[in-house]
Amino acid sequence: MRIRGRVAPSLAVIPHREPETDDPALIAAARAGDGAAFARLFRRHADAVRTRITRLVGPVAERDDLVQKVFIALYRALPGYRGEARLSTFLHRIAINTAYDHLRGRSQRKDSADPLDEAVVEHLSPALEDQVAARADLARLLALLDELSPKKRIAFILVAVEGCSLAEAAALIGAAEDTVKQRVLTARRDLVALLAATGGKRGARPVEGTS
Repeated sequence: MRIRGRVAPSLAVIPHREPETDDPALIAAARAGDGAAFARLFRRHADAVRTRITRLVGPVAERDDLVQKVFIALYRALPGYRGEARLSTFLHRIAINTAYDHLRGRSQRKDSADPLDEAVVEHLSPALEDQVAARADLARLLALLDELSPKKRIAFILVAVEGCSLAEAAALIGAAEDTVKQRVLTARRDLVALLAATGGKRGARPVEGTS
């Protein structure tokens, strides 16, 4: 694939985490067309992106494709990246936008998540696992999350599941803190109503400023 006249580096590698200290040097090299530098950035950040994508959209078959989309979008954005935010923050903003686009399209297609497997469970945070008693409950919770709007779902997962502060979630989403807080609160109310309708009761992590 060619992007802006250059050959996009292959992302078909097995990712693993590396220290981020030399991200700026790799970014500069990748911006200059060094495919190996971009491949190193991919290996360094792909696991974290896949984890976040999986939490946001669920264990869908397309999640690996979504990770690829995130890094293609990153590659295209590199010429305009000025380092105001850490690369990981910038990258996760792209991941959240990619997840939002997927969820918005899925709500129209009414696709369902894949059956849970061990790999998926490993990508879910301990905070979420603490709220469910078994894999069946986890699958049920994912089904309930599918009933939320994409914006409310993403805000709820970032704050109530991943444990982001309202400020952190707002920075990632690109919305005001009050807007994120309102989305989380309405998502929680919706989930409580859905759980009550299906005969279940689950707790939720308080949203800061409401306890």
